[in-house]
Amino acid sequence: MGWLADETGLGKCDANYVPLTPLSFLRRARQVYPDQIAVVYGPHRKTYAEYHARVSQLASALADIGVRPGDVVATLLPNIPAQAEAHFGVPACGAVLNTINTRLDVVTIAYILDHGEAKVVLCDPQVIPHLAEAIELMEREAPVVIEVADPHGGAKPFGDYREYEDFLATGDPEFEWIMPEDEWESIALNYTSGTTGRPKGVVYHHRGAYLNAMGQVLSWRIVLHPVYLTIVPLFHCNGWCHTWMMPAVGGTLVCCRDIAAHNIYDAIADEGVTHFGGAPIVLNMIVNAPDTEKRAFDHVVEVFTAGAPPAPATLAKIETMGFNVTQVYGLTETYGPDVECAWQASWDHMQGPERAAMKARQGVAMPFMDDVTVMDEQMAVIAADGGTKGEIMHRGNGVMKGYLKAPKATREAFAGGYFHSGDIAVLHPDSYVQIADRAKDIIISGGENISSVEVENTLMGHEAVLLCAVVAKPDEKWGEVPCAFVELKPGHDASEADLIAFARDRLAGFKTPKRVVFEELPKTSTGKIQKFQLRTRAKEV
Repeated sequence: MGWLADETGLGKCDANYVPLTPLSFLRRARQVYPDQIAVVYGPHRKTYAEYHARVSQLASALADIGVRPGDVVATLLPNIPAQAEAHFGVPACGAVLNTINTRLDVVTIAYILDHGEAKVVLCDPQVIPHLAEAIELMEREAPVVIEVADPHGGAKPFGDYREYEDFLATGDPEFEWIMPEDEWESIALNYTSGTTGRPKGVVYHHRGAYLNAMGQVLSWRIVLHPVYLTIVPLFHCNGWCHTWMMPAVGGTLVCCRDIAAHNIYDAIADEGVTHFGGAPIVLNMIVNAPDTEKRAFDHVVEVFTAGAPPAPATLAKIETMGFNVTQVYGLTETYGPDVECAWQASWDHMQGPERAAMKARQGVAMPFMDDVTVMDEQMAVIAADGGTKGEIMHRGNGVMKGYLKAPKATREAFAGGYFHSGDIAVLHPDSYVQIADRAKDIIISGGENISSVEVENTLMGHEAVLLCAVVAKPDEKWGEVPCAFVELKPGHDASEADLIAFARDRLAGFKTPKRVVFEELPKTSTGKIQKFQLRTRAKEV
């Protein structure tokens, strides 16, 4: 080994080793870009100097009321400036940020507050009644509640709790941040959707948040001073780490409380938005917006889409409208996206359905990940033939620390040295991963496996279909058969027979839906269709 066998004097020291943390991005941005606009929300326009000062005040005010390093501070907020400030201010006082989905039921909110042991909650006025009910159900001591008024968004305070701006005013804008001594220290706690039981608490560390944010700069081909629109809820995987990312590149964060087509188009046209992330339902919203809501813009908007495989038909349409879409993939357990459909120059000639189909693949590991692949039940990598199916496995710095207070579940999730996603996929010859289905979404009809995604993508190709979801419907003869739930575009008509015939012309007979139900689809706050509700509905059809 030569001299490597003796590295005397070559150890870590203060000069050559500092724990990685996204807090460093905002500290640097205050120095390098003090006058650059950092956060925009209607009349709220703050420079990096002002943003840093407000974050410092929040950290100081939290410390003053007894929040100590390692304590949990929760939020029940939409995408408004206070939610962005919490992403830096909470860890800057050494605490752990727990962003809670504002659409959760009272019982689940109470469980999360108890399980995470939150000491403080920053809450939007529209959610205050739910929070009050949840606190009544808690078994632990109730957290301190800070009400975050939003005059611009029409959310007036109830006045029963201390208001956020008043609270902020008690803090010191020169507060000395408590930086992590170890990059493995926890920075955030996120709860899974919990559709099949109690939600699990996913714990992130400073190192993973830093590397995920930096890796996405590369994957998204970001240059200095992007303008990012917060469509992905900041309570969903901490907004895919994008709020932590923005100061690293001197970017502007444009907050969007209400996700609607006209708000998206206005932000692009008026604020010059260059980037945003969102589920395929957001792409549908943009494509199918009425002409009265659309705005002209003269630049390309880069879009990360994830949450479900977007229909090739949707991708083909939106690319003609000034949007360049990159399919990404990840889970709460991987800090959001950790896989990207990295575009190859050899694909540039592709057009129409061929190009859209290529872009619908989830892709390859982002730079901060060691490996993302597809394995069989024996944890052997499957054949890269685009047809053999297995489970997507993740390994790298973008994987969670584990599940809070659930060592058994953590061990099971990490069995064999990989994180087990539960997502079923194929592996293409070029090593690109493509989701076939969630394991629970596979339909087994007469012994044949049917991918609900394949059927959904087919139906989305019909000109009248706005959204669709396919689930298993119990069947006496076949065990289960595909049942499609469909939302039609405004002004369009199609019958059950029309859509079944459309699918039959394009799919094998056993894959064709046996029933089509027309109704509004139940969705989560991030735009994911709640298939567990549709499975219940299918049993009633």
